[in-house]
This record gives sequence, structure tokens and C-alpha cells, in this order.
Amino acid sequence: MIELLRRVAVEDPARVAIVTHDRSVTYADLLASAEAAASELVADEVTRFAALSHQADVMIALLAGASSVGVEMCQYPPVSEAEVAELAWRFDHDLIIDEPRSSPRWADGEGRAGADAADPVHRPDRPHLVLTTGTTGAPRGVRHDWSRLLRSTRRVRPAPGQRWLLAYGLHQFAGLQVLLHVFAAGATLVAPAPRRPVEGLAAMRGLGVTHASATPTYWRFLLAELRADGGPTPELQQITLGGEAIPAPLLSQIRTAFPDAEVSQVYAASEFGATGSVRDRRSGLSTEVLARGEDADVAMKVVDGELWVRSRIGMLGYYGEDPVDADAWRPTGDLVEMTDDRILFRGRSSEIVNVGGVKVHPLPIEERVGAVAGVDMARAFGRPNPMTGSIVAVEIVPVPGADIDQIKTAVREACKDLDAAARPRSIRFVDHVTTSGDKIIRRAQ
Repeated sequence: MIELLRRVAVEDPARVAIVTHDRSVTYADLLASAEAAASELVADEVTRFAALSHQADVMIALLAGASSVGVEMCQYPPVSEAEVAELAWRFDHDLIIDEPRSSPRWADGEGRAGADAADPVHRPDRPHLVLTTGTTGAPRGVRHDWSRLLRSTRRVRPAPGQRWLLAYGLHQFAGLQVLLHVFAAGATLVAPAPRRPVEGLAAMRGLGVTHASATPTYWRFLLAELRADGGPTPELQQITLGGEAIPAPLLSQIRTAFPDAEVSQVYAASEFGATGSVRDRRSGLSTEVLARGEDADVAMKVVDGELWVRSRIGMLGYYGEDPVDADAWRPTGDLVEMTDDRILFRGRSSEIVNVGGVKVHPLPIEERVGAVAGVDMARAFGRPNPMTGSIVAVEIVPVPGADIDQIKTAVREACKDLDAAARPRSIRFVDHVTTSGDKIIRRAQ
């Protein structure tokens, strides 16, 4: 990864690599910090560590420095001290680097021992540990190798004028993908903090964002912010969605709000990497992805309504478990439906609600409820019930000023033709829906 920084720093050292509302960092400065971090890691004989800082330039310098000398780094999400202790115990981290105040030499480049001290020849492997978002349970540690992570950058063309919004955390696989794409293109990363939609919208307007990649849930929130504040619509050139099933109504709303932007859908996961993108503005994937040959880095097939993947660019394995076979087929947990020339996503297998023996998936219900007038956002999920085991429950964030009773009546009308087990038995109005990693949590609660 450090070579991506070095290439631009040599060509144009003053080019801005990272920008926030209060500072900017050039490629030359970022490279110096990365080399300093690498020198410190080598000098201290560090082999693996966890990081807590969420200041983008600090984290990226640590990432680049660690990757250059074969030190396994893992960034924790923003969690409580008790949760940090739990993660450290689960993933055997004895060294945790927190905010820059505890590592000033790494943060600002002081104490740099020179490029020779960061020479990577002493460790041939390039490990990295990514934690899953935990939307379906406790986070798992996904082990990657930087050589695999960087393979996708070979197809990236130079684009120094692009400004990409960092909507994901760098502790997420999707955040790493955005980061690598930006630096491979020699572009600029716009990194507001915190990385909520309201800050993302402000960064789009104030920091010249041209490209933005985020989850469907993030885009729902951002559109709601855009409707609520009445401010100008950012002039985006590219919008990318991934990480969750992407409802057709949301694609329509994005096209309406950003008519001049190209819209892409990415199917990827921490475990198997990115499979490519779809740019035809239709929901789901083209069935053409099922016809990839044996030499493809990523191949896909559908088995009993579930998407399976064989990835040669994906993870080495889960932390604490045996390595995976790169040529083995693995279930993704994504339920799909084949319709004409499309593979449509119907949600995660872990989200299925068992209502008296009837299996119900919440996503189609959520889409119906979300289409009701006066509904800003909706979440469907399973709730325990002593009679049926579970029932379908719905949480609704109403549009400001909407009539709650009218919404409730309209929701029941919209769902009345569903199977009895799939009809919402609990409708609750809330200020916000439950998310993790900018994804809606639909598992039973």
C-alpha cells in the first residue's frame, strides 16, 4: 500500500491526499508519516497490534507503515472501553495504539529513521485483520493479505481530480476498498468525522466531493437529511452502493435526487472481497456473473436460493481458525431470487424470522412499509413471541409532521395481501432505526 503513496508523492508531492473541514494532508506528508510508523514498528519489534484512533491521516499512515513491513494491524470500531477489552481478549492483542497523543512520532513523522529502517525484506507476508460489522452477531476477525487486497487496484486509472467521500470507517472492508481505490487513482480522500450522513452531506457541499460510496442505509439517511434541511443538492459525478441488499425504490430516489451522477452497485464482503460492479441502474446482479470461467478471480453460483462464491482474492481465513481453500466454494448467507436476467437479493439467511414454523424474511416487508407515504425509514425484524416463537415487528421513522394514525392504517393496508405470518403484528414509531456499520440490523431482538 505504501507504494501507492510513494508513486504520487514522487510525481506530485504537494497533491492533497486527505482533506477534512479543518486540515489537509499532502501525499508527501502522508508518506513521511507512514515511513516513520514503519520505522517505529521495526525498531520496537512489533508483529501485530490493534489501533483505536479514528483520525483518518493517523490511521492511514499506520496502515501503510504496517503493511510495508509485514506487521498485522487491526483497527477497532468506535466502542466502549469494556468492548475494547473484549476485542483485545478475543483477538489476542497485547499492544493497542489509541489516539495520536500516545504515539506522537508516528502521527507527525518525527523520529523517522529513514527508508532503510522500513525495508520490508525481513517479513515476506503482508497480513491485515479486518473485523466484520457484527450485524448478524459478534464480530469475527477476517485475515487478509495485502497482496490480494491490492490486486483490484491494477485496473484503476489515474484520476487526480476526483474527491472521494469516506463514508465507511477504515476498520471496515469497504472503507479499505475506497481507500485503495483513491490512492491508486492518485485522488483525494474527503474524511469528515464523525462519518454520519449529516457530516457526509456537509462534506459533499463544502469540500467538493465528486464521488461517494456508502451502504443503502447511509444513502437513505443522507436523502432524509437532504429533504429535511432544504439546502442545495451536491453535484456528484459517481454514487456507489454496497454492503446490503439495494431496494429498487431507493435506486429510483437516488436517480431523482442526483440525475447527473453515475450509479453503481458493488457486491462485496470482508470474506471474499469485491466481485465487480453493476452500472445499469437496475437492482441486483446480471446473471452473466454466473458464467465466469475457471480462471476468474471470483466466481458465483446459486444453490437452493443462496448465493455461493469461490474467491481467489478473498480472505486467508478467520482469526483462530484454519486457513480457507481459495478454490473452495463457500455460502455467502445472501438469499437471492432469479428473475429473468437478474439475480435479486432477498436478504440474509441469518435474518429469517420463524413465525410458527413459517419462514419469513423481513426485507420485502420493510420495502413495502418504506414505500408508504409519510414513512422516512423503516426496519422489519423478528420479535420473540410465546405463542408462535416470533412475530414480525416494524419500527418506523415518520416524516416530520406526518399523521401517525394514518401511517399505521396505510402500513396495514400495504401488507394485507401478505401471508398471515408475514404481516407486521407490532408497529412502533421511533426517532431512528437500529444500525451497525451503517447497515440496518434485522435479526430477531
